[in-house]
Amino acid sequence: MSLKKINTVLAAAFILFILWFGTEFILSPEMTAPGFGLPSRQSGDGDGFLIVKGIRDVVLALVLGILLVTGHRRALGWVLLVEALAAYGDMTTVLAHHGSVATALGVHGLTATLMVVNGLLIMRETRKAAPAPAALAPQPA
Repeated sequence: MSLKKINTVLAAAFILFILWFGTEFILSPEMTAPGFGLPSRQSGDGDGFLIVKGIRDVVLALVLGILLVTGHRRALGWVLLVEALAAYGDMTTVLAHHGSVATALGVHGLTATLMVVNGLLIMRETRKAAPAPAALAPQPA
């Protein structure tokens, strides 16, 4: 299997995963929140904040999807690298609020790291070959 096909499958998997996770936060935030890794939810109506997180994830997935479908592969690589920061931020948030270390590292940290790897592989796939140095023509004396 070619590097381009592997990268495409990985990027599509990220898109579907992020889209699914974001949609879950929008449709049933109270059921999805415990899987995020934080120790407990505040009492009261905090679902609005969870829905905002879901909308963020859906938008991140759509941006990746648009770049993949339109064939802007180099931009897709860059955006994967940048969007990995959101997952690293989620990991840091869970750790800073004494949440589940396993979830922080195993879900958020692993996802972010795999996004970085996929982004770097796409960047490698799309880099332009360096032009061969031009041979200098002999100059007339």
